[in-house]
Amino acid sequence: MKNSRRGAVDPFIVMDVMEAARQAEEAGRSVIHMEVGQPGTAAPAAARDALARAMRDDPLGYTVALGLPALRKRIARLYGEWYEVDLDPARVVVTPGSSGGFILAFSALFDAGQKVALGRPGYPSYRQILRALDLQPVEIAARAENRLQLTPDDLEGVDYDGLLMASPGNPTGTMLDRDALAALIGHAQRRGASFLSDEIYHGLEYDRRAVSALEISDDVCVINSFSKYFSMTGWRVGWLVVPEANLRQVERLAQNLFICAPHAAQVAALAAMDATDELEANRAVYACNRALMIDGLPRAGFDRIAPPDGAFYVYADVSHLTDDSRAFARQILDEAGVAVTPGLDFDPDRGAGTLRFSYARASADIEEGLARLARFMQARRET
Repeated sequence: MKNSRRGAVDPFIVMDVMEAARQAEEAGRSVIHMEVGQPGTAAPAAARDALARAMRDDPLGYTVALGLPALRKRIARLYGEWYEVDLDPARVVVTPGSSGGFILAFSALFDAGQKVALGRPGYPSYRQILRALDLQPVEIAARAENRLQLTPDDLEGVDYDGLLMASPGNPTGTMLDRDALAALIGHAQRRGASFLSDEIYHGLEYDRRAVSALEISDDVCVINSFSKYFSMTGWRVGWLVVPEANLRQVERLAQNLFICAPHAAQVAALAAMDATDELEANRAVYACNRALMIDGLPRAGFDRIAPPDGAFYVYADVSHLTDDSRAFARQILDEAGVAVTPGLDFDPDRGAGTLRFSYARASADIEEGLARLARFMQARRET
């Protein structure tokens, strides 16, 4: 059978790095994982306990397409707790991870051939999902002086039907303040374009609070997930918040594409939302790791970094060390036993000279990884 043109998307390089790291471990090598944005912690104990009870007492069949009503109400309450936003639970759509949320949002808001603007560097699956849906990603190089976040000036003269922003961003960890976010929302809305806000790393901020697009406008689409702050990557449960006018469109698509998000994951997610002490303890570990990275990476020789505001990544300019970040990352894995992600995943134009380091694992792992990187760079200087 023939392959479709829609399926001709690029590989997700970080998954290739994960596989190479797995093979190294299978061969008996010790690997420190700084490649993937996966918390080193399990889902909160309350979430696992709630699922254990449900497995005894509930058949866990289909839920309604928009998700468990109790979970939708609890997500809506979160917006009051975190942002002082009074959100109608009817606007919340529970999805099979944020990936399912992107598929639903892109399908509901855009017709084939329409253009969605996004910044480089950025999460690579944005452009791949758009291409698979016959949409056109319009990638715009964000500038270092703006901490690799887009501004309205970057959008002048750009033809777009939708604008997708992430704050905190992946791979940079940088955030938009309220005025900067409002300026971008205003730019999109003045031209009649949809605005989508990826808020998957909200809750993981260190010096100042992340701003939700819903604090600024109701006429936006917000994508979020239980993967990062709630430590539930493999459970595949996320959510959308959409304007009321778009809700039925999203619901029809969800019914047909997914039926529903996994019932078991929804049960666990509901309980996870009240595990505040455990979740904040995890965030404290990331804050410690962030301090270790900001100090340790320059000491090791990776000194062209901008301290991240949130998430759990450091994006480093290594263009003075290599013009092939993929080969450099492989060398670091082979010689240092540290898995890192080449920047080509996030910026095909400039990513040959960048690396992303994740600090989502235990602090002891981060300390060991930094020590290995320092030894690797010292040996490299001596050859």
